[in-house]
Amino acid sequence: MVTSTGNAAALNPPSMSGGFSPSEVPRGNPEGFWKYLRFDALSGFLVFLIALPLCLGISLASGYPAIAGVFTAIVGSIVTSFISNSELTIKGPAAGLIVIALGTVTEFGYTGQDPAADMQAYRMALAVGVAAGVIQIIFGMVRAGVLGDFFPTSVVHGMLASIGVIIILKQFPVALGQSAKGGPFEIIERMPDIVANANPEITLIGVVSLLILFGLPLIRSRWARMIPAQMVVVLVAVPLGMYLDLSHEHTYSMFGQTYKLSESFLVTVPSNMIQAIAHPDFSALQTAAGWKWVVMFALIGSLESMLSAKAIDMIDPWKRKTNMNRDLIAVGIANTAVASIGGLPMISEIVRSKANIDNGARTRFADMWHGVFLLSCVALVPMLIHRIPLAALAAMLVYTGFRLASPKEFLNVYKIGREQLVIFVSTIIGVLATDLLIGIFIGIGVKFAIHLLNGVPLRSVFKPYLDVETRDDNTVAISARGSAVFTNWLPFKRQIEQLGLVQRNNIVLDLSGAKIVDHSVMEHLHEMEMDFEQAGLQLEILGLDAHQQFSAHPHSARKRQFTRLKRVTIVVDSSLEDQLTRRCVELGASGYTATPCHGIGRTGLSSGGEARNSQVRIEVVGSATLAEQILELVHREISLEHSVTACVETVEVLKRDQF
Repeated sequence: MVTSTGNAAALNPPSMSGGFSPSEVPRGNPEGFWKYLRFDALSGFLVFLIALPLCLGISLASGYPAIAGVFTAIVGSIVTSFISNSELTIKGPAAGLIVIALGTVTEFGYTGQDPAADMQAYRMALAVGVAAGVIQIIFGMVRAGVLGDFFPTSVVHGMLASIGVIIILKQFPVALGQSAKGGPFEIIERMPDIVANANPEITLIGVVSLLILFGLPLIRSRWARMIPAQMVVVLVAVPLGMYLDLSHEHTYSMFGQTYKLSESFLVTVPSNMIQAIAHPDFSALQTAAGWKWVVMFALIGSLESMLSAKAIDMIDPWKRKTNMNRDLIAVGIANTAVASIGGLPMISEIVRSKANIDNGARTRFADMWHGVFLLSCVALVPMLIHRIPLAALAAMLVYTGFRLASPKEFLNVYKIGREQLVIFVSTIIGVLATDLLIGIFIGIGVKFAIHLLNGVPLRSVFKPYLDVETRDDNTVAISARGSAVFTNWLPFKRQIEQLGLVQRNNIVLDLSGAKIVDHSVMEHLHEMEMDFEQAGLQLEILGLDAHQQFSAHPHSARKRQFTRLKRVTIVVDSSLEDQLTRRCVELGASGYTATPCHGIGRTGLSSGGEARNSQVRIEVVGSATLAEQILELVHREISLEHSVTACVETVEVLKRDQF
């Protein structure tokens, strides 16, 4: 769940922050462009201050030219603003795609040492970006936006955390003036040598940048937060780089060693943007490796973008909803266009989008304005960008990676349930040991196995079993049988939406017949409750009181379980009913059942007696301790003077709290 801690002005009801009626909802149309210009332009400028250094850093970390990320943000922000209806998301390059982008250029021969080979690898990667963009357009046209609901939440968070770990491992050496080659485990093995051979003056820039990034959010002063931490890093790192004379090649000695400094430690950008435009080499699509990366870009990029858009919708002050299919088409068109001129792939980026809300944006034109400011900066003052040290950009990415893989993420997942932590960690290890796609499937496989171990019926793994009953003119009852898990959620959701939101009915959903209701479904149902509320309808969820939660978290998975208790059965003369039931209640019985009966015991049968009619059968269900106390009561107060039959048996009850 995403929560907002932004300034109050941005999140107040519209009537309090903008001077207009609460019934008005800002829209990104021609009227909204002029009406909310001052809000959107200001937010766009503040987001630009964050985006500029991040675009440069993400590009370089991806093995692309620095300008490629700026191309992406410019084209993406302007194109998608006129196609998508996502009002508050910011489109641009994202740290979450660094691993895929770097993997692509590396596959095609990128080393960072041979400019000609690196340029060829870059152009082949652009062809992959064009193809992935076309596939995203197709995804949107065939309404594949619902696929974002298929992937389990813990798997997605595990994927993002693993990306964060990889970014930290790849960029921390750059912040020390070193390079990082090889896979994650190789870099971990080499880390002591990397630290030992760090370039002291470059390390100074990197460490100061990290201190700013981690320290500034801890300062509670409103004034300290007026300028984004990333821009503060730039404002400090650029003068520091000039003081260390990074623009001229020279050496210096420290700790008995000689170190080199030169322009290679600064960002390289062309003086003319037109000259920086590059075109795809479509020979990449004649290889199996090329299509592997196309699939990775299309799937992972689409998934990340949809999840970011959904997260921003949840904290939109006006609760507007993004049409995921339309947004996929917009992102696909923008990706196809920007890859054709040399840009990185783009998604809806969560950090900049969150800043957009905090800065008071009203419509999607704030995204457009952030692109306009980026274009102006790169076109008019490219030499200022050239002054930014690479170590400062690397520090920003280390900070971004840490936020993705923060210890808080592990704690939050653990709070949802230990089984979610297993899935989360399995995904991380799977990604680090293999690649993103295989790691995701490993995480899904672990979750699937956990469901089977918890007794999910095989027949309901992919198919929900739903019984539908119309109660009145505008209420439909749906009863679920088997299971409600991530693998059968899509048809499950389709049925609820069709009967409820489409046909305008209130829905009563009874989950008492579902053996397992997993965490992903619990989260999705919570989101649907809000969707129904916004539509003026009600989604009522029943039947979960018979399920045992895996943790105290409100969205934790839960399993229907019978609780074992003891049932005490006593048969005595009916005249003793009041006395015996009163004493059972005094001992702690939460209830009892008394039934008139007649019968005869062994002694009566052997002597030829007749059945007695004035008897009562009393049953009490409770704990083993209560059962022992009742038996002791019967033995001490009843059996010495009256004929009585008593027995105890173990029973399984559906609702423990009833006893």
